[in-house]
Amino acid sequence: MSQQTELAAPGPGSGAGATPGVEPGPAPASAPGAEPGIGPGAATAGVKSARRAIDLIEAFAATDAWLSLSDLHARTGFPRSSLHGLLHTLFEAGWLQVDASGTRYRLGVRALICGTAYVDRDPVVPYATEALEQVREATGYTAHFARRYGAEVVYLETRESRHSIRLVSRVGRTLPTYATALGKALLSELTHDEIDALLPGELKPLTPHTITNLPGLHTECATIRERGYAAEIEEGTLGVRCVASVIPYRIPATDAMSCSMPVDKVTDEEAIRVGELLMETTAALGARLRRAGVR
Repeated sequence: MSQQTELAAPGPGSGAGATPGVEPGPAPASAPGAEPGIGPGAATAGVKSARRAIDLIEAFAATDAWLSLSDLHARTGFPRSSLHGLLHTLFEAGWLQVDASGTRYRLGVRALICGTAYVDRDPVVPYATEALEQVREATGYTAHFARRYGAEVVYLETRESRHSIRLVSRVGRTLPTYATALGKALLSELTHDEIDALLPGELKPLTPHTITNLPGLHTECATIRERGYAAEIEEGTLGVRCVASVIPYRIPATDAMSCSMPVDKVTDEEAIRVGELLMETTAALGARLRRAGVR
């Protein structure tokens, strides 16, 4: 399966990892001679339990807090009896850890191990990391590599500025596409209708400067297509301005690189210089990936 199929985001309502444009089919019935108890009913129950386990993991990933069975029942609506068994299974498998009281849970180390494995095995990351280091050395600013996943961008690698005071890695974190230069660069690869299908009509602001409506976003995407790179000032994070450019090795592009800069220390002219440098860097990276057969 190509990386594009894995993470380049089917539209709303599609499951992660689904091939764009292909509806998932029903689970196949058991073949004659299959083991007793592994018929269609058992298969359906197994799929339902697996879906619930995934939903629980995602519920934990969406919060920093410890969650009790009651918290999870309120958030998911799953029966308490099912939750008890799922929590026990996930804990035994290392996906959850439990607090001293034995009643509240949060993600365990297994989640980190599996998440890191995705980045470790992605064929683009080593090439992108080298390019990020070049950009950081040339600009002095923090450089990011990210991939679009539905309506979000997922940070896969970062090279911090040598003067950065950030203590928490952004790798593995997500932000809305419409509120980041990375995301808007990737949205500009889509058609008007594809953007409308992907995003709600009202866009939740992250700061007072975030674009909050689709007409404004469409205007911004048109500017990006003409200019060749995306830019934003304090739309995703106060005090930070960013520029970003897509990596052209897939159509539409799924990956992009960006630079984050302190808004009070960077002029418009400097931001333009960095944006043009990113365009050159991502064009060279895209050509290198295509030559290497990475798709």
